[in-house]
Amino acid sequence: MILSGGVTRTAALRPFTGEEPPVTIPRDPAREAAERELSDPRYHQNDPSLVERLLDRLWEWVGDLFSAASGAAPGGALGLFVILLFVVLLVAALWWRLGAPRRSPTGSAHLFDDRPRSAAEHRAAAEAHAAAQRWTQAVQERMRAVVRSLEERALLDERPGRTADEAAAEAGRALPAHTDRLRAAARTFDDVTYGGRTADESAYRRLTDLDRDLEQTRPALTGAAQGAAE
Repeated sequence: MILSGGVTRTAALRPFTGEEPPVTIPRDPAREAAERELSDPRYHQNDPSLVERLLDRLWEWVGDLFSAASGAAPGGALGLFVILLFVVLLVAALWWRLGAPRRSPTGSAHLFDDRPRSAAEHRAAAEAHAAAQRWTQAVQERMRAVVRSLEERALLDERPGRTADEAAAEAGRALPAHTDRLRAAARTFDDVTYGGRTADESAYRRLTDLDRDLEQTRPALTGAAQGAAE
């Protein structure tokens, strides 16, 4: 076919015989087209979630760590298992022997946290707990009985916000012969009340003996009071 100007369309209409080079797309446009295609949500419906991928990585890390440790431990994996078992048994034995970790009592830990009761009422409550072998509660009530008794004898001023340590320090000045026992009683009260410890019968008996001894002890006189008495 002849077009204007003498140009033919023979080449344009000639069918593809395989001898011509294939149509190619430059590299960058091809990559962009592939990325657009693969970004279609249809291709990612069954992909694992972010949490699943993180868990997979975590387990891979744990597996690698265990493999490395078992390779370094004598006896391989069995030796590592024996070592881990020994460590667990050691921790359990220490926990059983020493109890839960102690926590330091806070400064706002008050000795009395309910309505005012007499020393006799606290002693009765302590004996009831002791009869039921609730030694922690028995220790708490007996310590409160000790402090309330000292308040009733005017050896301590009545102060609702007083802590066990403060009561022991103040009572020790009036009853110096029992200073150490008062401090030990305050520590026991703090341990079972705020430190997570569990009291036993011996702790309660020590507090009971202290309570009875304090009842029979006369306070030490100050220098001025002693001179007036003479």
